[in-house]
Amino acid sequence: MKNNKVKIKIQQIYAGLRPSEQKVADYILSYEGKASRLLMETLALETGVSQPTVIRFVKAAGFEGFKDFKYALVREEAKEQPEDNEKIGLYGFPLSKKDRLEDIPGKIVTTSVEMLDETLKNISMKEYRRAVEAVLKAENIVIYSVENSVCTANDLLTKLTYLGLTCRIYGDYYLQNVSAVNLTRKDLAIGISYSGCSRHTVEMLALARKAGATTLAMTNFENSLISKYADILLCASNRQFFYGDTIFSRISQLALVDMIYAGVLNRDYDRFARKLNKTSAIVAKRAYGKDEEVL
Repeated sequence: MKNNKVKIKIQQIYAGLRPSEQKVADYILSYEGKASRLLMETLALETGVSQPTVIRFVKAAGFEGFKDFKYALVREEAKEQPEDNEKIGLYGFPLSKKDRLEDIPGKIVTTSVEMLDETLKNISMKEYRRAVEAVLKAENIVIYSVENSVCTANDLLTKLTYLGLTCRIYGDYYLQNVSAVNLTRKDLAIGISYSGCSRHTVEMLALARKAGATTLAMTNFENSLISKYADILLCASNRQFFYGDTIFSRISQLALVDMIYAGVLNRDYDRFARKLNKTSAIVAKRAYGKDEEVL
């Protein structure tokens, strides 16, 4: 089953489903057979859940009953065009010297899309809302990260600064420690770590929490060490990419950054729209005009 509206809806509600209902969701998301052949009895048997659980799942997805849900799948299936190419099933990014150069762009995009699909499925809407509200309430925001996550941290810093929020990143290790221990209840500390086990980022979030600040962790794994020191936890995909980590860890992290940025803008649109217009005008002054000569 390819991406369609029903699948996207399931991914959006996935985090809020019960574990038994998530089994049904997983089955539907990976189902490759004809939608017309999908039976509730078979679905319940294959997933090891009761038929009432299946009904609860389809209602959570916004359908009156299983028949309506099945018809929606059939309609989406009818819209899909037949695909001539073989399906490429990627888990991670198995790059080898035998790969053709021409195949790499397709593999990169395919794996990136899978990572974003996983992010949408795993993110908790409750935690997302709490993260947006925490950013809005904070007097000061300090972001902690190392290595590849620094790219994500700088992107978040830039976006929040454009909105006129007080946000900082300290490049010096000692200043990071000093900043963390001096945070207060009015402040927000954000730790960004793909693995959730980066010693430095975990320690900074622990110090910030001990100081009384609200702590937000952005990571890939729900049960990682950093989650122990997070008041708010935003998790992306739970997949581990052993090859190409620098690419795919960044994809999911940047998606979380954009979600926070757009969420903050949405919550107080008029105020932040004015801020963006003001900052954009300042930035525009540093750009060359259409007919302006360089030097």
